[in-house]
Amino acid sequence: MEANDYAVLNLGLASRGTRGRVKDRTENSLFMETEEDFPEGTVQNILEQESLKWVFVGGKGGVGKTTCSSIISILLSKVRPSVLIISTDPAHNLSDAFQQRFTKTPTLVNGFPNLYAMEVDPNVESEELHNAEGMDSFVSEVANAIPGIDEAMSFAEMLKLVQTMDYSVIVFDTAPTGHTLRLLQFPSTLEKGLAKMMSLKNKFGGLMSQMARMFGMDDEFGEDAILGKLEGMKDVIEKVNRQFRDPDMTTFICVCIPEFLSLYETERLVQELTKFEIDAHNIIINQVIFGEAVESKLLKARMRMQQKYLDQFYMLYDDFNITKLPLLPEEVCGVEALNSFSHHFVTPYQPSPTPGSVEELEQRVSILKEQLEAAEAELEIQRKGKQKV
Repeated sequence: MEANDYAVLNLGLASRGTRGRVKDRTENSLFMETEEDFPEGTVQNILEQESLKWVFVGGKGGVGKTTCSSIISILLSKVRPSVLIISTDPAHNLSDAFQQRFTKTPTLVNGFPNLYAMEVDPNVESEELHNAEGMDSFVSEVANAIPGIDEAMSFAEMLKLVQTMDYSVIVFDTAPTGHTLRLLQFPSTLEKGLAKMMSLKNKFGGLMSQMARMFGMDDEFGEDAILGKLEGMKDVIEKVNRQFRDPDMTTFICVCIPEFLSLYETERLVQELTKFEIDAHNIIINQVIFGEAVESKLLKARMRMQQKYLDQFYMLYDDFNITKLPLLPEEVCGVEALNSFSHHFVTPYQPSPTPGSVEELEQRVSILKEQLEAAEAELEIQRKGKQKV
C-alpha cells in the first residue's frame, strides 16, 4: 500500500525556522538531491549532550520504539553515572526487550552497574483517586466533566515521583503517537481543570464541604483537599513544562519506518512538538531493507517503495540527525542482542556488497586474473633487470 492509495492530505508543514537545527535551503534543492547525497546520521549528539535530563522516544505503534529506547538507555549508561528508563506505554514491552521482569519500582538491569528500568501504569493514580472511599461518584463526575483531567493528574503524580529520583538522565519509552500527543497537552489540561474546580468551589463550595462531612471524611477529602491536590499538581506541571521547553534538558527522538502512514504520523508529531516548543532533532528510521543479496521480487518491490519514502524523509528533515537501521531476520531481544544492535546507533550501517549474478561474478574473476597476470609480468621484468645489473 503506497501514498497513491490515499487521498492527498495537506500536512501544513511547520516553518523550517522552528524545527530541529535550522539550515538554509532552497526549494529546488529538495528535488535535486538523492539519498546518496545525504550524510548518514547517528545518535552520537544525544550521547555527547551532557546537560540532557529527559530523553523521550516516541512514534507510531509497531515501529520499534521500545527497542530504540532500550538501546539508547544502554548507550547512555556507558557515558553517564546513572540512567533510568521508564515505560509509560500500557503495553509494557520493556520487560520483553530486556527479558527481565520490571515493576513500578526502579530495578537494576542485569549486566549493568548503573542502568535501571521501571514500568509505570499511567492509570494507577487516577484509579486510586477514583476509589477513595465515599468519593468515587463525586470525583468521577468531576473527571468526566473535564476531559483528560484524570490522566493528566496521574501523569503529574508520576512526574512528581520522577523528580525525586536521583538519576543523571531518564529515558521515557512512550506510548504510541496519540497518547504522546495527549501527554504534551497535559499542562493546559490541568490549568483548565483547576479553573473548572475553582468555578465549582465558588458555586457549590458549601455543598462540597457538607458532602465530605456526610461521608465522614471531614477535611481529608473536602474541597480544600481536592483543590490543594490540583494546585500542587499544577505547580509540578508548570515546572515540568519549563523543563520540557528547555532544549538543554529535554529532547524528543522520533522513531518511524519508511512507510506513508509512519511518515505522516512523524510529521504530525514533529508539528506538535514544535507547537509546544519541545526540542526534536533526531529521527530513527527503523526496519530499512538494504540492497544486499535481495533476490525476491517482493523484497525488491518493498525496497523501491521504502526508497521513495526515505527520500521524502531526508527532504523534509534535512536539519535533523537521521539514523537508518536495517530490518533484521529476527527480533532484538535480550541484553546481548540489544548491545550488538546498538553499534548501528553510533556507526552508520554499511550493507554488504551485493554479490551480483553468476555472469557478473565470472566477469570480475576474469578481470582479477588479467590484473594478476599483468602484475606478475611486471614483477618478472623487474627481476631480470636486477640480474643484468
